[in-house]
This record gives sequence, structure tokens and C-alpha cells, in this order.
Amino acid sequence: MQEKQSGGAVSKAPEPTDGGAETPLEEGETRASAASAAATARRVDVAIVGGGLVGASLGAALAPVMAREGLEVAVIEAAALPPAAEDTTWQPSFDARASAIAAGSAAHFESLGVWQAMAEQASPISLIHVSERGRLGTTRLRADELGVEALGYVIPNAWMGRVLHRRLGQLALDWHCPARVEAIAPIAGGHRLELSDGEVIEAGLTVLADGGRSGLKEALGIDSREAPYDQVALICNVAVSHPHRGVAYERFTPQGPMALLPLPGQAMELVWTHSAGAEQQRLALSDRAFLDQLQEAFGDRAGAFLKVGKRHAYPLSLITARETVRPGLAVLGNAAHALHPVAGQGFNLALRGVMDLVESIEAGLAEGRAPGDRATLADFEARREADQRNVIRFSDGLIRVFGIDQPLLSRARAAGLVGLNLLGPLRRSLARRAMGRQR
Repeated sequence: MQEKQSGGAVSKAPEPTDGGAETPLEEGETRASAASAAATARRVDVAIVGGGLVGASLGAALAPVMAREGLEVAVIEAAALPPAAEDTTWQPSFDARASAIAAGSAAHFESLGVWQAMAEQASPISLIHVSERGRLGTTRLRADELGVEALGYVIPNAWMGRVLHRRLGQLALDWHCPARVEAIAPIAGGHRLELSDGEVIEAGLTVLADGGRSGLKEALGIDSREAPYDQVALICNVAVSHPHRGVAYERFTPQGPMALLPLPGQAMELVWTHSAGAEQQRLALSDRAFLDQLQEAFGDRAGAFLKVGKRHAYPLSLITARETVRPGLAVLGNAAHALHPVAGQGFNLALRGVMDLVESIEAGLAEGRAPGDRATLADFEARREADQRNVIRFSDGLIRVFGIDQPLLSRARAAGLVGLNLLGPLRRSLARRAMGRQR
């Protein structure tokens, strides 16, 4: 994607008008801040900070509103993006990270007009197999039991980004990439953003969709609650000896939960949770020794593990922002909430937040309110409250209950998995939640 998008030229900072002596700085003022203060600000209705999967999804979701209402939208992304030309051949990497997309999220992408392209690299999930190591109880959530094609899909993140950025390239928006927000401050009617590319934006609504570590939340005084799991997720791709047939596995072990997600061919993505510090030993293992230990921990349900890609490790915490809206400000994605990855709910929750924000903006515009209006954002917060609370409670509770290694509770969990497998309505309810559908 180019730095400029057709129909949405990015304004440039004015050149100096003379070559004379520079104006002396006021006390405490830097040359950069003086230049930024003198720059002509560009006014937009919505500024999206972060052009990753969540921010790009929001940009795509706003396309009809931009066309119908003339909404001015800017996207600021810190990382340079690879070319997304139509004629560039897609070459997936064995090491590429992927995300589990619920069926409900696929329906959202369909409404944005991007699902047909995303589906080219999507691996459907036909069955979710849930078990606990050393216990007989299992639960199987089946797509055919609900009369759907798939419970969800696994898609390489790079492919999702490629499809979304290609869509953004068709829109008349201001694209700043690579560029960082170096300063953000509330002003009358929104926020002022000073960018590393020399631009200054005044936005009626600023959306923070830049992940959990940008520092912009903290700069605005928005704190987060953090509950560490004292766990680290080891993530990599593995090749298996048997066709996976679209089966996704969630397995709970005394050391922590693990998940295997189907990828194209006979490959699967592994998310293996370890107690903090215990992952170092497995990161240091040879590929063969790592595969042997994985086989012992997981068993042979997926066949033999033949190959492993590059291993990555991430510390895990449940993180929630104490505020997700203010007048002229909304927080989305990992900036709003970071969940345990095994339950696979994080991105799907974020995407529902994207769609709810757009619906609130549209409803507000119909009543004559600007996107950053206090009432519009209160409506968005009300739409999200129950979904976010329930998903966080479900995801966190699942991890913590299965993380207690106590004999009586272990037997109760096994009985619960058996009972869940026998009771159709309860099992179907769990399957609908896995699909991102609450009813």
C-alpha cells in the first residue's frame, strides 16, 4: 500500500518561507514541538491509530458511511506494510502466524465485502475437540450439529492483513504509513495528534486500535487492570502425519492448556501454555526433542508430529482498560482487552467491537450527532458491555478452572466434559459461543 490513497491526499507540512535566522524558542520548548505547533492541522471526522487487523477492519467497515455521509477518515500505522498489489503472488510461509476466526466474524467480513478473498486461504473448523490429559471425559462441538458449514476458520494473519489493506487502498482516506503518533491531547471537539511524519491531525473521534503497548492510553491517563496468569504461550506451526480434517483441539494439561488449529495441508498451529519460565527449556530444545515432548504431552489424536517451525513465546495476562470511551475517543482490540489465546476469543471480540462502533456512529449521524459525540460513544459502550463482560468471564474462567490441579476437581471436570458431550442443548450453546454467536 502506498503512503497516499487516491482521493485522500495527505497534507504536507509547509516549507519555511525564508532562510533567515530562526525564531528563538520559548523556555522548555523544543524545535520539534515548535514546528508541530506551527504546522497546519488537517481536520478529520475519525482518526484510526493502528492499521493492523482491528484498525484496518474498522476502516473497511466505515466505507459505506464515508461514501454516504462524506466522512473524512485517517489511518495511522507505525509499521511499514509490504506491497499488496493485485498481481503479487501469495507465498505463505510455514512459520506464518494465524488466527481463529469465528463463523460470526466470517459473516462480518462478508458484510464488508472481503470474505470471498479471505476465504482463499481459510481452513474451516468442522469440529472442536476439548479434553483434559489423564481424564476420560471429552467434548466435541460439531458444525454439522448446528447445520453450518464451519464453526470457524483459521487464516494466516498476513493474508487477512493483505486483503484488508487492499480494501483500504480502494477508499478515499488519509493513509499515514509508516508514521507514529508522537503526541496526543484533547482539544475542543476531539483530539490533536502530532505524527512522526510531520503531519498534525485534529480528529473528532480518535480510535486507539494500536495494541496494548503503544503508550497512548497512558499518555491520556487511561489505566489498565492486569491479572497475570503466570504463564507463557509458546506458539509455532507443526506438520502432522494424518489429515486433520478440519478438527481443532483444545487440551488441558497440568502444565497449562494447549490448542492445535488446522492450517492448509497437513499443518496445524500450536499454542502451548507453560508456567512462566518453563518455556525456556523447550525453546532451547532441538526440533526433534521438542516434537517428542509435544507428542508425549498431547498424545496421538492428531497423528505423529513430523516438523516444527520457528517457536515464539509470549507472557500471558488478562488485561482490560479501565476506560474504553471518552468524548472524542474509543479504545478497541488489544488496547481495550487482551485475553488468553487458548479460548480463541480475542480477535473475534475485537471485531464485534468494530461493528458495534460503526453501528453507533451511523445511529448518531442519523440523529445529527458527530462520531465523537458523548451520546454516540455511550451508545457504543452500552452495546459492548455485556458481550465483553461475558466473553472475558468465560475465557478467564475456563483457563483458571482447568488450571487447578486438585484430584476431586479433576474428576468433576472429567464428568462435566462427559455430561456436556451427552447434553445436546448445553453443548450447542457452547458451540454457538465458539462461533461468536450469543443466541
